[in-house]
Amino acid sequence: MKSKKYLPTLLLLLISLSTLWGQATTPAAPDPKVDDFNQIMSTAFLIISALLFVIVIAVVVRTNGMLTRHLIRVESEKHGIPIAGEGAGPFAIEDDFFTRLRKKYWEDPVPQEREGDITLDHNYDGIKELDNHLPPWWVNMFVLTVIWAVGYMWYYHFGGGGPDQTEEYKQEVETAKKEIAVALAGKADAIDESNVTALTDAGVIGEGELIFKNSCAACHGMKGEGTVGPNFTDEYWIHGGGIKNIFKTIKYGVPDKGMIAWSSQLKPADMQKVASYILTLQGTNPPNPKAPQGEIWKEEGTTAPADTTATEKG
Repeated sequence: MKSKKYLPTLLLLLISLSTLWGQATTPAAPDPKVDDFNQIMSTAFLIISALLFVIVIAVVVRTNGMLTRHLIRVESEKHGIPIAGEGAGPFAIEDDFFTRLRKKYWEDPVPQEREGDITLDHNYDGIKELDNHLPPWWVNMFVLTVIWAVGYMWYYHFGGGGPDQTEEYKQEVETAKKEIAVALAGKADAIDESNVTALTDAGVIGEGELIFKNSCAACHGMKGEGTVGPNFTDEYWIHGGGIKNIFKTIKYGVPDKGMIAWSSQLKPADMQKVASYILTLQGTNPPNPKAPQGEIWKEEGTTAPADTTATEKG
């Protein structure tokens, strides 16, 4: 079969590949966040897919050629017309383009009738050794591997196009930190009165103080001395002291006393910060403190002396 028969097919295939290549390498809109490595892998995947498609087409064409040649041989034997060999006789069979390409760059086998030319002198109990060369497919794959390795080294280690191992490690560490922060944020939102703990970090206490002054000082004073609401600087508590009771009071509020439930406006982590800051106010001596209200509260359920009850106001 003549290779010219397949020129239209090859032309259409090349046009299709060029269209796919343009779609893969030309983004619809500039996006600086697109990762270079993903683009490279996408392009490589497209190229490999195109090569596989070409191989499939070649196999189909080759199979068709083999069937055609077989039919020619069957018909020649039926009519008694001998075939002298490839390229001779009225039914001379010429290898098509893909067959020649496969033989040259993929198989390149030594015909059996010529094995005597490459047979070595070694003879082991009738077993002879052929001085055959490496298969072209193996050599070609090795060459492509070397080319890929050179391109990879240049892109990642010398050309500065992609991150090397150190930079990739740093990127993964930063990604892990962000994931941890997200996980901790989700954990912070799961804080309630049953598992809340008092915070002691100065920065966190400062955040709690800022929230207190913006949301709580109107009723409890800028220094926690108490105005409409109770005083936080003494050891008396109306609804119980300690981090869990304070958090619970902030979360659900005291509607009958005019205190709203802050859970609708503050996150659990912020309520924890405010409650931790309020604990630091005990024992301070602000000016004009409000009179004690409630009872002395002791940690771990210890009872207070009987004469420590203060009159609740408001």
